[in-house]
Amino acid sequence: METPTFFNGTYDETMALLIEARNYIAYHDAVSHRALPPHVRLQISYESMRVTSRLTQVMAWLLAQKAVHAGEMSREQAAGDDFALSGGEICTDPSGPDNEELPEGLRSLLERSHRLYMRVARLDERARDAVAMVG
Repeated sequence: METPTFFNGTYDETMALLIEARNYIAYHDAVSHRALPPHVRLQISYESMRVTSRLTQVMAWLLAQKAVHAGEMSREQAAGDDFALSGGEICTDPSGPDNEELPEGLRSLLERSHRLYMRVARLDERARDAVAMVG
């Protein structure tokens, strides 16, 4: 079964954001963070985890969908709770990009990961609805 074009684009976007987030978190100038107030350093850690959570949830969902398109899993299995996009309150919270105390790079990752997560949440809902209509 051929993988839909939208899937490949979303997968590539997610992988690129994962790599960018990893590089940002691993290599961002920790020295500059030391000069920040403790509450801002805590926010940076918290928001970095939010980015990581969003991207991890999206990639897990995409891999389940990839298994469906490869014939390794049924649509019904992929629509089950075990493969649902999760992270709810943490991942859907749009706060962060407007917080000017946070570094610009992190704010950008927050905004883009939120848009991606919300887009995949809509795809997840559609996929579940399609299975519910058939079943």
